[in-house]
Amino acid sequence: MHNARYGGNLSSSKIEYEVSERDHALVAGGIGAIQLLVQKSGLAQSIDRRLNLLKLYLPYSESDHVLNIAYNVLTGGQSLEDLELLRNDEGYLDALGAQTIPDPTTAGDFCRRFGDPENVEALMDAIHEARLRIWRQQPKAFFSEAFLDADGSLAPTYGECKEGMDISYKGIWGYHPLVISLANTKEPLCLVNRSGNRPSAEGAAPRFDQMIALCRKAGFRRITLRGDTDFSQSEHLDRWDEDRVQFIFGFDATQKLREIASQMPKSAWRTLERPEKYQVQTSPRAKPERVKQEIVLERKFSDVRLIEEWVGEFDYQPVKCKKTHRVVVVRKHLRTLKGQTRLFDEMEYFFYITNKRKLSAEEVVLLANDRCDQENLIEQLKNGVHALRMPVNTLVANWAYMVMASLAWTLKAWFALCLPEIGRWEKNRRAEKQSVLRMEFRKFLNYFIRIPAQVVRTGRRIILRLLAWNPYVKLFLRGVEVLERPLRC
Repeated sequence: MHNARYGGNLSSSKIEYEVSERDHALVAGGIGAIQLLVQKSGLAQSIDRRLNLLKLYLPYSESDHVLNIAYNVLTGGQSLEDLELLRNDEGYLDALGAQTIPDPTTAGDFCRRFGDPENVEALMDAIHEARLRIWRQQPKAFFSEAFLDADGSLAPTYGECKEGMDISYKGIWGYHPLVISLANTKEPLCLVNRSGNRPSAEGAAPRFDQMIALCRKAGFRRITLRGDTDFSQSEHLDRWDEDRVQFIFGFDATQKLREIASQMPKSAWRTLERPEKYQVQTSPRAKPERVKQEIVLERKFSDVRLIEEWVGEFDYQPVKCKKTHRVVVVRKHLRTLKGQTRLFDEMEYFFYITNKRKLSAEEVVLLANDRCDQENLIEQLKNGVHALRMPVNTLVANWAYMVMASLAWTLKAWFALCLPEIGRWEKNRRAEKQSVLRMEFRKFLNYFIRIPAQVVRTGRRIILRLLAWNPYVKLFLRGVEVLERPLRC
């Protein structure tokens, strides 16, 4: 006779709820480590020294407002309204040693106080000041070469009364921020809010110059600029080359360049071999059926396939340059099919202009393609950090919010940079450090911030007693141990 089973693994005995009168706890126990990181880097002091927006400090300073928005994002908040949850969380307030934090309305008013773009510049300079202190903790190899990537990204908004918004070339209303990032650490170094109809590369050259100065001040021995065809800006190439700044930019496939490439002898072309995306560590698995490709064939959609790639190079002097530069060209053999029927073949050319002479043409192409990783950073800023939501009503106020919210991602990167990579397990620790640097924001929150903790306040200390464990807690505690020691000057 079969015995029916009632209840499974999720069944439990009677559940009761009680409200604790004395013990305080919070879900985001990792926020204490971020607060420790802010203290050690001197970020709050830099903000208060450089940013002067308030006439009276009752009870908040400029750094309190800035960190309030950044911490809201770091604890999982997606909008200013989520601050209301934090300001009523006694465990959160106790963990930060605060009696109260600004409410959503006050936070929005603070964004509008920026008014002048110079105030946002002062905020970014304050962040850079602390950034340099974090970078100084890195080993010598870190300063070998800095890769500065630039791109623009549309930030749509459904509002109708937001000053500075406009319609983009895609027919989307909103803004068009410029992002310059350090590819080595995936840090957004410079964010500039612009109207939605502005060109992608507008104002990029002076921003590149600012970041070049920052990287040189940090001690980077080489600096390489990267961007797509919109950022080639040939009027600046000679100047950067004379200043010992290297660059790799996409270049428009003009008729003249296409003619030069098509007239190159066959001996000037080499097959472009791209490395495998990843190496199989165990035995290879059976590949799943390509459902998408089967639908394309069944319904006889037009299908463009890459048959082969070649790479070549030649010297070229752009119209706005006085010297010649190296142009690397990729020739792609493309075949257009409809169902199983072959329609036609064609050759497409993609050009890159660079002053890197020591690298092979293949290495230049792969290095230029690595810039696509910045798209992942921008995606995280948009949908992980929600820094491009544009919650207030003016261009500068939204720019300020963008910088303050993206500080949450920057603090994540700084925490990763503070992880030690020396000692007996140097190779493994370096890999762990890189994994945290490249970690998606949501995963970082789940494993490094959302660690339940009990808050114990004594006379001079705040103790966060962890109440849960996950695979990254050991790495988290290792980072905390480093932050408890003074940073190197």
